Amino acid sequence: MFLLVILAMIAGFMALQLYRVLGKRTGHEQPLPKPAEDRAPLTLVPRPVEAIAESREPASRLVEPKAESGIRSIISADSSFDVARFLQGAQAAYRMILESYWQGDTEQLDWLTEAGVRDAFVAAIDERKEAGHKLENRVVSIEKAIVSDAVLDGKVARITVRFDADIVAITRDAESVVIAGSMTDAVETHDVWTFTRTLKSSDPNWKLADTDEA
Repeated sequence: MFLLVILAMIAGFMALQLYRVLGKRTGHEQPLPKPAEDRAPLTLVPRPVEAIAESREPASRLVEPKAESGIRSIISADSSFDVARFLQGAQAAYRMILESYWQGDTEQLDWLTEAGVRDAFVAAIDERKEAGHKLENRVVSIEKAIVSDAVLDGKVARITVRFDADIVAITRDAESVVIAGSMTDAVETHDVWTFTRTLKSSDPNWKLADTDEA
């Protein structure tokens, strides 16, 4: 009988330990977020819990010195923000916005850009159509994308990115005759684009708010 009592106590202890381990929530009971299907060039996916413990200092090779303070402020206000992922999204947005402009796709420009930038693009598209010109441009490569400035104004974050890219640019007239550019020679371009977003808003997308040449 004494042996049975001891065995029962051991079994009860093991059952309690299993409950303590298996009965706890791990934080992953909810479905993992799914990637956006078509339109999330600048959607930032929260990092796994295991990765949050690593240093959140802005990487010097991705951020110019004058932008580091602003990036730290943005990270402090939104712990899900990640510089590397933002720049990956910014490069995707750079391609998508340019391609939308070249192709005259105003619908896609609606959700990729702020109103002022969109209106400027649409005006240029309309002027191009009126002249009967067509663009056959493409981004050959993005050689560099680096954060050159960053500001947090209340809940609104503004991040400026410098893009160094090679672009093939051809303009044809109404008869499809090439009037400018070459398919064999890429043009070296240097653009400075500013993206904006209200942190922790329901819209996860960053939008292009300003454009300039470096």
